[in-house]
Amino acid sequence: MSRQQTRARVAAEQPVVTYREAVREGIRDAMRRDDRVFLMGEDVGRYGGGFGVSMGLLEEFGEERIRDTPLSEGGFVGAGIGAALGGMRPIVEIMTVNFSLLALDQILNSAATLLHMSGGQFNVPLVIRMATGGGRQLAAQHSRSLEGFYAHIPGLRVLAPATVADARGMLWTALEDPDPVVIFEHGSLYNMSGGLPADSWAVGIDRAMVSRPGEHVTLVTHGGSLRLCLEAAEALAAEGILAEVIDLRSLRPLDDATVFESVARTHRALVVDEAWRTCGLSAEVAARIGEECFYDLDAPVGRVAAVEVPVPYPRHLEQAALPSAERIAAAARRLLSGSEAARA
Repeated sequence: MSRQQTRARVAAEQPVVTYREAVREGIRDAMRRDDRVFLMGEDVGRYGGGFGVSMGLLEEFGEERIRDTPLSEGGFVGAGIGAALGGMRPIVEIMTVNFSLLALDQILNSAATLLHMSGGQFNVPLVIRMATGGGRQLAAQHSRSLEGFYAHIPGLRVLAPATVADARGMLWTALEDPDPVVIFEHGSLYNMSGGLPADSWAVGIDRAMVSRPGEHVTLVTHGGSLRLCLEAAEALAAEGILAEVIDLRSLRPLDDATVFESVARTHRALVVDEAWRTCGLSAEVAARIGEECFYDLDAPVGRVAAVEVPVPYPRHLEQAALPSAERIAAAARRLLSGSEAARA
């Protein structure tokens, strides 16, 4: 049996679930494994969560472990920190990253700093989940991409699951971390379907992943932009340009080694981030590549990011403001212009 046939058989044997269902199964599995785990947030109980992730969990686990909270992010995130300090393993759901700004004092000044300020005496084993990103016509106050801001904060681990397997498996690994972990779930992914490997109940969260191998240019991205990079890579392949796609997965800490190894092979890098270009995560990744891979590069590091405006509500303007597969492919072609790969 060929390698391609083996992969097809394995894929056929994997159950197909949505990203939403994968997150739910991650929560359900964690709560069955550990009685200290509970979920709290706005509308997570009877309503089933703002994006339907916790649907059915109240009936299974009861109100003690599936806790609806008031509309007070600062209040319930603070309660989650207190519960973590008291020995529990809370999963705090914030409906969108925009609303997390109302709890920023708790996240930045308490959760991220308590271990340091207590001289290593107090860990905060807290997991905060939140939806992020645009593309769904929810306007500026519900469409931010602030992953780069949270990745800026020492004391936090920041994750961005872009696949069904990571959506299912990252949660348990995050709950085992003795320090606070923030998980960003891109809102456009909840309806995405994919095969779920049987061993996906827990996955490593320290390494980036080569989602598509290539040899002419490296596309570095995370979260909701991964599917756009894969679409762009498919279009480029039809032109003879083989793009390698890197899914960062962890945004703090960043897995520099996987990115640097890829750039050493391809000699060109394009960083794709749905957030704004100025002072964003794309700037940090591009700077690191420039600092450590300077002599491997055959072209300056490129970036594709959102247009620097509040995310518009009208669909045509929103689509124009956000990265697209077409913009990514065009930027990759510019990096390769004049090269043998571009003429292939």
